[in-house]
Amino acid sequence: MGNIILMGLAAGLGTTLGAVLVLLCGHLRYRTFSLLLGLAAGVMLAVIFFDLLPAALARGRLVQCLEGVLAGLFLIAVMDLFFSPDYCPNGAGRHYLALGYLIASGIAIHDLPEGLAIAAGYAEPLTLGPLLTLAIGLHNIPEGMATAAPLRAGGMSAGRVLALNLLVSLVTPLGSALGIVLIELSPAFISFLLAFAGGAMSYIVFLKLLPESLRQYRPLSLSGLFWGIAFVTCLNLLL
Repeated sequence: MGNIILMGLAAGLGTTLGAVLVLLCGHLRYRTFSLLLGLAAGVMLAVIFFDLLPAALARGRLVQCLEGVLAGLFLIAVMDLFFSPDYCPNGAGRHYLALGYLIASGIAIHDLPEGLAIAAGYAEPLTLGPLLTLAIGLHNIPEGMATAAPLRAGGMSAGRVLALNLLVSLVTPLGSALGIVLIELSPAFISFLLAFAGGAMSYIVFLKLLPESLRQYRPLSLSGLFWGIAFVTCLNLLL
């Protein structure tokens, strides 16, 4: 149990790492941002279709998996409706602080099902847990950048920006702990949670990461997407 929560923490700290990059480097070039978003999308996409969904189908019934996917899609869609996190490295207008808080709130809420996904992945006898940790950690880096940049532009001190992102990072291990409890109550939750994670991550990839990455700089976006998929494919072949 302790190791799973630590892996959830490691994935969650990707958000803090993204904030640190902004604080150290200041303004990130849009091409760099596009590459990072494309890479995160590629890793997540490969994990969804090569690992999450096949594992969910292997552990449960098709109907249960469909319910999980739809539940994941619905939850993230509702979060997006209320919080609408915008993966923009600079923010816009005069309300940088409000934008930063909005993004941080949205990220914190959808980090909870990501923690659930990590717990479900480590319940598998294969290597899905480490792959999920890697995928979620990578995807959290640009989210941390998207949170830190408008807050910093709004005049928030570096210390407070870092503290806020650390707080957001703790939501993922909290989700992992909750996932462990659910799985111990009933192993049937494993298939549902894997499919749930697949649905939630699919929404993030197709409606958030990829569109913003392509909008920033298409060539590097597609390059990052390719290498992200290739990386997870190689890990699956080697592990």
